[in-house]
Amino acid sequence: MIDLGKLNDRQLEAVKQTEGPLLILAGAGSGKTHALTYRIAWLLQNRVNPFNIIAITFTNKAAREMRSRVNALDPSGDQVWVSTFHSLCVRILRREVQHYGYDNKFSIIDADDAEKLIRGCIRDLNINDKQYPARAAMAYISDMKDKLLGYEDAKNSAYDYRARNMAKIYELYQQRLKSSNSMDFDDLIYVTVKMFIHCPDVLERYQIRFKYILVDEFQDTNTSQYRLVSLLAEKYKNLCVVGDDDQSIYGWRGANIHNILDFENNFPGARIIKLEQNYRSSQNILDAANSVISNNISRKGKQLWTQNEAGERIFYFRAENDREEGRFVCEVIRQRLSEGAKYSDFAVLYRTNAQSRAIEDEMVQAGMPYRLFGGVRFYQRMEIKDILAYLKAIHNPFDGVSYQRVINVPKRGIGGTTVDLINSFAEDNDIAFYSALNEVEHIPEISAPRKKRIMAFNEMMSDFTHYAENNSVTDLLDKILFDTQYLQELKVIGTEESESRIENVNELVSKAAEFIRDAEKNNTETSLAAFLEDVALVADIDNYEETEDAAVLMTLHSAKGLEFPCVFMVGVEEGLFPSYRSISSGSMNELEEERRLCYVGITRAKKELYITTAAERMQYGQSVYNSPSRFINELPKRCITVIS
Repeated sequence: MIDLGKLNDRQLEAVKQTEGPLLILAGAGSGKTHALTYRIAWLLQNRVNPFNIIAITFTNKAAREMRSRVNALDPSGDQVWVSTFHSLCVRILRREVQHYGYDNKFSIIDADDAEKLIRGCIRDLNINDKQYPARAAMAYISDMKDKLLGYEDAKNSAYDYRARNMAKIYELYQQRLKSSNSMDFDDLIYVTVKMFIHCPDVLERYQIRFKYILVDEFQDTNTSQYRLVSLLAEKYKNLCVVGDDDQSIYGWRGANIHNILDFENNFPGARIIKLEQNYRSSQNILDAANSVISNNISRKGKQLWTQNEAGERIFYFRAENDREEGRFVCEVIRQRLSEGAKYSDFAVLYRTNAQSRAIEDEMVQAGMPYRLFGGVRFYQRMEIKDILAYLKAIHNPFDGVSYQRVINVPKRGIGGTTVDLINSFAEDNDIAFYSALNEVEHIPEISAPRKKRIMAFNEMMSDFTHYAENNSVTDLLDKILFDTQYLQELKVIGTEESESRIENVNELVSKAAEFIRDAEKNNTETSLAAFLEDVALVADIDNYEETEDAAVLMTLHSAKGLEFPCVFMVGVEEGLFPSYRSISSGSMNELEEERRLCYVGITRAKKELYITTAAERMQYGQSVYNSPSRFINELPKRCITVIS
């Protein structure tokens, strides 16, 4: 029996309300994960088959935490499907996507490869890449998929010359993805929803399976995610969503706040339960958060409170410039360290990544360990992408992007011109890139020595593919590294950078071994496909380790879901936070999202919160003079101590 005595009254109500649609409006630090995991355990205790429960989160980190907590409450919890949106869709697609015209060995391409593919489409369509940058086209395509609009919809709704060109880029990009049996991240949800709509028997199979659906961070869902959940819940309507409209901060990437604001209208008979007791912060911090967010109009309305003490007031410091702002942060940290604090107790939050430079400079000079989020992610590093491209090409031979990445890595005398000739031959004959490699004898423009090198490469890839059928991912990695002599080439270079790249490749091998160990422990798949999914769906914040003793520097967006004893919100200035764009747009929605971002920043702090501004700051290579943010004026004066 689970101990329900650990829940407050509202949490208990949320746990026991198992039937029908339910919105748990969970304020920051109100123990929503606690309520969610107990709700799953309560279902299991009441003889609901774990096979019929699914919990959907936004990050792997949140999924791992929830799975671990459920398992601790009920031994059958490990059979509950706890997954991110993307992981859920990948698992469904691997089993069912043949109903929608794909092969289930499809590759998942990352943002860099997607941008590269789009750049090629723009070039081949003879469209001016200055007027139509790849990143703009990429954002357009992502937005269309989030709204469940295909390229035919884009063509039909194109109202001017620019829209027609964007639709052409979208069409060619999607055709090339399909021909290479690949999907981008947006496709994972887009294709799943489209498949459910076009294949009602497939949808019904998953509706019957998932009788109880729980969705975390519902305020962050976009149109396609909302549609996915709605379709799955259509049969039994046992949909429990947990979220906080006051923490909806991803509108710029498609999140639709109306999914949570209009929940009871979209799901008739829905109940709403508010979790307002906060277990994280002092009352002064909560008073500040409540005061700021109350200025928003588009919200459900709730008031955070705590049984914790009132705590320290919020400290406000106005520096002369951003360098003094950085020094102030370091001085406070140094003072708190002398009182027994650890570096990991501190987080420095800012509106834009560029603001980290001045803070970093001061921390380096002060010799303080810090960890920066938003740099080059591990799986985006060149050497990691090289080795993963080998694995992707082995798993999915139609993946032309991966094949073209590794055909001359390490260098084997097959240059860009030769690759272009193979590509042209593949397109002219309507075959995949790897098939064109087998037909290289029929490409007269390629010289005999190069043909020989291509055939040797092809033979090696074929050998890898056969080897992969009966060997583990770690053994396959070892074989790739040995046969290609990838590490030997880096050793020959002998620089500090090449040594670092060798360490990264070795870390990837360790990651593969760790993946197999965890999969065997959890009785899940250890296949190459499963490993590629695992690394493809990892996010930067999933790697955040709370045990590392270093101060954390990150954007306010990255900080959502985290908490720290002491938080610095730096650069809280008009034009910076709120951003100039949100002010100049005249859009109430944009300004309200900035205010929600401020609320998120404030509620990351447990005991101490410092808000700083600078009279002068370097931006875009020149000095700017910003006034303090309107959000500072929205703080209750009784909660603030001004440091002069």
